[in-house]
Amino acid sequence: MLVNFNEMLLKAKKNKYAVPHFNINNLEWTKFILEECNLLNIPVILGASEGAVKYMGGYNTVSNLVNGLIKDLDIKIPVCLHLDHGSSVENCIKAIDAGFTSVMIDASKYNLAENIKITTEVVKYAHEKNITVEAEVGHIEENISSEDSRATNATVEECITLYEQTNIDALAPALGSVHGFYKGEANLDFERMKQINEAIPIPLVLHGGTGIPNEKIKKAIKCGISKININTDLQYVWSREIKKYVETNPDVYDPRKIIKSGEEAIKTRIKEIVTLFETEL
Repeated sequence: MLVNFNEMLLKAKKNKYAVPHFNINNLEWTKFILEECNLLNIPVILGASEGAVKYMGGYNTVSNLVNGLIKDLDIKIPVCLHLDHGSSVENCIKAIDAGFTSVMIDASKYNLAENIKITTEVVKYAHEKNITVEAEVGHIEENISSEDSRATNATVEECITLYEQTNIDALAPALGSVHGFYKGEANLDFERMKQINEAIPIPLVLHGGTGIPNEKIKKAIKCGISKININTDLQYVWSREIKKYVETNPDVYDPRKIIKSGEEAIKTRIKEIVTLFETEL
């Protein structure tokens, strides 16, 4: 069933494990993720970026797709449909009105005062409809070295202020992670992560989970991370298998067979990830 992320993340925070946030990109990916997480009996957050929403046809299409799969596949686990990196109040409202059960408003490119103003507007609309809201402070970069991203790391004071003035449900503080593959080693600020976790009662989110060594993932969870976003990781293992299949089956033109050839790789990687996260229902 579709739920907001409050119950699953608060439980994860209390018991020190992480709930996986897997980005969806099409029908097949959504189906593969739901089937594997249901088999493993773990909660899952399905993240749809604005780009993915546009690619798949729109907010209503994505919402109906997820709801339809949950019903037709007889999915029993808690599922949260989450707008990932919503860039505006308007897009967050569109997602909520279409049936998304959670949204992220990413106003991190603005100064803290403007971030608070924008985030507060989203929270007000969302909470009236029992929808959860994630926000970001600092700025998580794209495909750069983690050393370069440290200049935009969040401070403990910024996190406290954003939480207290907006009443958000989860926070993604920039602490050295990056989106996509890392150029160099992931350089996470674990000490500040721990300080932020102790300073505010809401769950913390780690974006850019792909490519972070397992021991650092485990340490991040111990320091308070309750939700970890994964996208590039699944894209890589899926595309690798698709390329192999096309190369070895040049006469196959059925798109269903081509896309499905990456299913086992995605499901295997999901199992490895949630085992690392020690996710539980």
